[in-house]
Amino acid sequence: MTSLRLTSLSAALALTALTGTAAAHAAAPTAAPAVTVSTPSASAVVPAFNDGYGLSLVPEDTQVNSPTDFTITVTTPQLSGKHKIRILLPTTYDTDPGRRWPVTYFLHGGAGNVNDVAAAPALHSDSMITVVPDGGLKGWYADWLMQNTVEGKANWETFHLTQVVPFIDANLRTRADRAHRAVVGLSMGGYGSLHYAQARPDLFGHTAALSGGIDFGMWEVRGAVLATELNLAGAWCAASASSGSGSGDCAGHGPYVDSDAIFGSPYPVFNADRVWKAVDPAAPVNLAKLSRTGITLYTGNNDLIDVNTAAASHTVKARLDQLGIPSRLVDYGDGTSLAPSCNGGHNYGCWAPAFADYVPRLEAAFAAAG
Repeated sequence: MTSLRLTSLSAALALTALTGTAAAHAAAPTAAPAVTVSTPSASAVVPAFNDGYGLSLVPEDTQVNSPTDFTITVTTPQLSGKHKIRILLPTTYDTDPGRRWPVTYFLHGGAGNVNDVAAAPALHSDSMITVVPDGGLKGWYADWLMQNTVEGKANWETFHLTQVVPFIDANLRTRADRAHRAVVGLSMGGYGSLHYAQARPDLFGHTAALSGGIDFGMWEVRGAVLATELNLAGAWCAASASSGSGSGDCAGHGPYVDSDAIFGSPYPVFNADRVWKAVDPAAPVNLAKLSRTGITLYTGNNDLIDVNTAAASHTVKARLDQLGIPSRLVDYGDGTSLAPSCNGGHNYGCWAPAFADYVPRLEAAFAAAG
């Protein structure tokens, strides 16, 4: 891992206006009725969901856009408060009851939420289920080192990997094997997707990171994490959280927490940064865990954020090549090669067409797995 200078890390914080396993609770699901919610046009009925795996439903908070696009709310001992899970089903899910479906988990970016998926229409596919779990404004898809901050209990990785995944498999007609399960994400979620694929290669056979903070050896990436802890909102925040239109508007990354709250000290002094190194997606020892995983990376390089995600993505690609692990890197530069909406920056104008390019390839991989 590249050594970090203390002065460099301070500089990274100055740049933050631009950047950005515990045991499962395997309780048996308990019976619950299907949820019916009135919409302006009609009554929409979504599949029945049952409590289980440490998750308790909050039925009165269910939100239904349509029978194939709805959001459930759960509580869990692993996290403080209520948390949403948005679910997108294929249009024929209800009319083809004998069919089971692949599942893709989409991890949103920092200062984002489950509704960010609306800005990437390709993720609502007729060939797979898409699940969008809450990742917090600054959860970083991690079990936090500090559990006594203003955020309270913060075991995001445990919530996602040991609760949400089996909960979805128990409640929906999924293809519950790694060949038919993917984890994808952007920005903070790009880190999460690569890290989760490395942490649980038994769960995920496919992963994609878009403009991801995927090299913790870069002081710019560590600085971005610290910025979210300190709630230093800036362009990274505004660009990566989507409103309904995907325009991106947010107030910040939530309340201030200690700069060591998530991964501990970032300083490479007397191995104080050991947690950062242990979970670094770019570390060869972690990349080696992806030897049987389909890996795709997307990035632009045309703003002060994605010039750093491009550097991180190229480092990861080079190390995968050295390990002999196949992967695909799409560096669309200033965006002209990707789509008219893309300026090569850290925004949904690029991420939406990147997903439009990726999803058909993922669908083909799912189909090839049988």
